[in-house]
Amino acid sequence: MPPAVSRTSALPDFAVETRALSKTYRARGRQPAKVALDSVSLAIPRGSFFGLLGPNGAGKSTLINILAGLVVKSSGQARVWGFDTVGQERAARAAIGVVPQELNLDPFFTPRELLEVQAGLYGVPPSERRTDVILEAVGLADKAHAYARTLSGGMRRRLLVAKAMVHNPPVLVLDEPTAGVDIQLRQQLWTYVKALNAAGTTILLTTHYLEEAEELCDRIAIIDRGRVVADEDKHTLLGRLDSKAVTIVIDRDLTAVPEALAPFAPELKDRRRLSFRFKPSRVKAGAILSAVEAAGLGIVDLSTAEADLEDIFLRLTGQGGVAPTARAD
Repeated sequence: MPPAVSRTSALPDFAVETRALSKTYRARGRQPAKVALDSVSLAIPRGSFFGLLGPNGAGKSTLINILAGLVVKSSGQARVWGFDTVGQERAARAAIGVVPQELNLDPFFTPRELLEVQAGLYGVPPSERRTDVILEAVGLADKAHAYARTLSGGMRRRLLVAKAMVHNPPVLVLDEPTAGVDIQLRQQLWTYVKALNAAGTTILLTTHYLEEAEELCDRIAIIDRGRVVADEDKHTLLGRLDSKAVTIVIDRDLTAVPEALAPFAPELKDRRRLSFRFKPSRVKAGAILSAVEAAGLGIVDLSTAEADLEDIFLRLTGQGGVAPTARAD
C-alpha cells in the first residue's frame, strides 16, 4: 500500500517540481516519433493555485500523467511533494490526487462504494476514512447510495473530485474539471476547491475556460508544443501586454476629433463616442480625461478594456491576438 504523506513535517518548498522533463513517443508504423514534452522545468509553490494552460496537444496531459505515474518520462526529473516519480514512486503517487477529463466511473457502484474502494486501494484504514464527509463536501450526500450510472454529468464530475481526495493528498490535479458542467454546478465545484486550497492543498488546474484561470489561479504557466512559453505570477503575466482602451461618451455631437486630442490618436466611434488605445506605461488615463475636459467636452460615461489572459494566451501560443474585453469601471 502507498505510504502516508505528511503535510506537516519537512514540508517541501515546491509541491510539484520538474527539471528538463522530456517525453518523446516512439514512432509506430506510419506515425513518426512525437515530442510531447521538451525540457519542461516548472516549480509549483506549496499551497498555490497553479494554472497550466495550453492548446490541445501542447503536452499538458502528458505532464500530468508523468506526475501521476501513468506515463514513463524520456529524460529529466519530476517530483511530487519532494518525492521523485522514479525511485520514490509509491510516495509520489500517495501525494497526488488526479481528477481526469474522462468520466471513468464504474456505473454499477454507488458513490459511497466507489470512495470506499478507492480508499482501500490507497491503504486508508476504515477508521480514518472520510467517505461521508467528502460526499457532503461535494454535494453528493443525498446520492450516496444511488448507482453512479444514474448521476448527471455534473454529479459525476464532482464524484471524480471526491474520489481523488479519499487519501487526503497534499496535491490535487484538476484536468479540465468543469468541461460540460453547468454554471451552478461549476460554482459549487469551485467553492469546494477554493476551500481545499485555503486549507493548504496545492491545486494544479488545466482548463480551456481562461476566465476561470484568471479568477482562481495565483500563478500561471503556458505550455505550447511541449515547451513552457510563460511561467509567472498572474498579475505579472497580465501586465506583459501593456495595453488598455478607454471609451468615453461625451455630452455633444462631433463630426471630427478635436485638434487638442490629436496627440492621443482617438477614434471617433460615432458622434458621441471617442475610443482611446494606449500603453499604461507611457500614458496615464487621467491625462486623457484631462485633455477631453480641456477640449470643452463633458464626460457622460466611460468604460475601460484591459488586456486579459486570453490576449496573453493567444499571443504566446502564436495564435494571434484579440481585442481586449470591455470591463466597466
